[in-house]
Amino acid sequence: MIPLRDTTQSKSYPVVSITIIVANCLVYLLQQAQGPRLEAFIMTYGLVPARYSLPAIGSFYTVSQQILSFISFMFLHGGFWHLLGNMWSLYIFGDNVEDRLGSVRYLFFYLLCGVASGLSHLLLNWRSSVPTIGASGAIAGVMGAYFLLYPRSRVLTLIPILFLPYLIEVPAYFFLGLWFVMQFLSATLAPAGGGGIAWWAHIGGFVFGMILLKLFVRVPESSLSQRIREETSRKKSPHVQMAKPPGSAEGSDLSASLFITPREAAFGTRKLVSIASGRQRRLFRVTIPPGTHDGMVLRLSGAGEELDDGSQRDLHLRIRIRPDQG
Repeated sequence: MIPLRDTTQSKSYPVVSITIIVANCLVYLLQQAQGPRLEAFIMTYGLVPARYSLPAIGSFYTVSQQILSFISFMFLHGGFWHLLGNMWSLYIFGDNVEDRLGSVRYLFFYLLCGVASGLSHLLLNWRSSVPTIGASGAIAGVMGAYFLLYPRSRVLTLIPILFLPYLIEVPAYFFLGLWFVMQFLSATLAPAGGGGIAWWAHIGGFVFGMILLKLFVRVPESSLSQRIREETSRKKSPHVQMAKPPGSAEGSDLSASLFITPREAAFGTRKLVSIASGRQRRLFRVTIPPGTHDGMVLRLSGAGEELDDGSQRDLHLRIRIRPDQG
């Protein structure tokens, strides 16, 4: 299952999450520039349990390097797909958690989740000489917080079936709960050392994310976070939306709703709409013209259910205008 987006849009742009994504990408480019020094670079800035458990190995590193690795390891990645998977998950789930905590609290929350995930891996792999790298543990903490904050949200998920894309909305509690169970099973069944993947760091990050959330929501939001929230309020609705036509009478067309903001209604916009027709779900590009008013209906020819003669019914897409998120 590949998550595409969640259905709970944040009220503000996730400036901290985006900054973290950019920072991870820049560090990845720095890794690629190391050439033959890459292994030494990862051993220095990755989290290597043996550096802390075996004095003979730890003596090769300074105290500052030993401390820094608890932060730096979460900005290193083992390859492009490792980086892409982590940053995509952060992009999907991070904005809502940042929106709830505010930018300043969220930054400290993210870093602490990463440190907690590193400690989890360290304690359970005390003498391992394999460096642990990646933002997975910190992002797992974000997912743990999301699990508590938005359990009823839905995750638009891509499921490839025989090379054909199938889109389905999965409840967040089910998606994240299944993810956690898979991490736990992988951790318990994996060989010593995790088989190259820090499963316990994922689990530790997820659990500590839930715990830290309960603590962080008690901390008052700073004036800086409030100013950032005001400056970064959203003015657009989600680009990808799921249209759910209700059951229709025999021989009639289908109808569904599409939600946009007043700004989009005034200046026009384009959306990607996933529409269920019968047992199929198809994607349509919909152009909203400038000057659209609430209740306006767009007719999508042939987007409805298939008739006995092979023709398709039409879909009437009713535009609903919601106030700007800010």
